[in-house]
Amino acid sequence: MALSGPGLAQQSRGGQSRPAPAKPAEKEPPPAPEPPPAPYDRDLMRLSEIIGSLAFLRELCATRDAAEWPARMKALMEAEGVTPSRRDRLAGAYNRGYRGYSLTYRVCTPAATEAAGRFVAEGERLSHALASRFGG
Repeated sequence: MALSGPGLAQQSRGGQSRPAPAKPAEKEPPPAPEPPPAPYDRDLMRLSEIIGSLAFLRELCATRDAAEWPARMKALMEAEGVTPSRRDRLAGAYNRGYRGYSLTYRVCTPAATEAAGRFVAEGERLSHALASRFGG
């Protein structure tokens, strides 16, 4: 008794079976287009870079607020990382800031403390300007 039907293996001359042809792969829908950049994206990327720099410098200098900086970046990512591409850009800016200072400083120096202080001041100015101009 021979079995036949769609999807069943067919016999070839040598008695070996060959698999049934595979179904064509279903096409995934294309990803949604990236929305245009927000007018404050440049400032937001700079703020992410500052937070990355502070995450490294404050940890290096063992300040009380060292653990706050990665948490602040996480909150920023949750609030502003609305698309995978945007999350990648925010994370990239954070990592640039972090890596830039990790290559320069191995121990906490007066210069590292001064740089951290300047970043705190710049970050405050940026965050206040962003909030006053764009809400939030």
